[in-house]
Amino acid sequence: MKETILHSLAKIEKDFDVKILYAVESGSRAWGFPSKDSDYDVRFIYVHKKEDYLSIDQMGIGKKRDVIDLPINDLLDITGWELTKALKLFRKSNPPLMEWLSSGIVYYQAFSTIDKMKELSKLVFAPNSCLHHYLNMASNNFKKCLQEGPVMIKNYINVLRPVLAAQWTEKYNEVPPLEFPRLLEDLLPEGELKDAIHTLLKWKISGDELDYELKIDVINQFLNGEIERLKEYTTTLNVELTDFTPQLDQLFRSTLEEVWHERI
Repeated sequence: MKETILHSLAKIEKDFDVKILYAVESGSRAWGFPSKDSDYDVRFIYVHKKEDYLSIDQMGIGKKRDVIDLPINDLLDITGWELTKALKLFRKSNPPLMEWLSSGIVYYQAFSTIDKMKELSKLVFAPNSCLHHYLNMASNNFKKCLQEGPVMIKNYINVLRPVLAAQWTEKYNEVPPLEFPRLLEDLLPEGELKDAIHTLLKWKISGDELDYELKIDVINQFLNGEIERLKEYTTTLNVELTDFTPQLDQLFRSTLEEVWHERI
């Protein structure tokens, strides 16, 4: 499968005349519990040629899209962000991007840009940004998936993972790992709740999605209580962010020089 992904990335470089810097897995495979029918959620960062940036219309305006996404099929979901878009989100400690940088499944990496971003990530990291992101995701999914209509296994996981990610951020003041089992083992004590979640994961991995009403009271009570507690915790945070724009501007320029062998 990796060969298919690399072939798709090479075709993107050719079709869009860009260079890809980094490509990783971001979905259930990176979370540590793919089922037999899970697709591959590939996310990548790419850079255009220098002349594409030296124009009166900046990247992301009009026809100059700052996202490349291929049509989703049963096997592959591939989406990429252009470098200036990625760096502006990185400056804001964007949680999905920070997760990409910490993914344990790297399909491709070239040049030095990503290593430099990883070095900066601990300085750029903003816990309030992460907490708000994960709590919004958890709250929305809890209301939509667990309180309205039939509940499937993936509905529970789509609420559990952001709640545990928020707990990790609270506990360690760092970007949470993508691997769900790591979050689970570190954050929850042994007992009924943890056993129930382990059962869910076993069902998920075996492909038993269960498309009928599924209600697990011990998990519902945990999620409802933690979402409210973490919301209250976020009101106590007062984080002053440093502006890393000059460093990121330089990183962008040095990337163009390194990738295209042209001085700016």
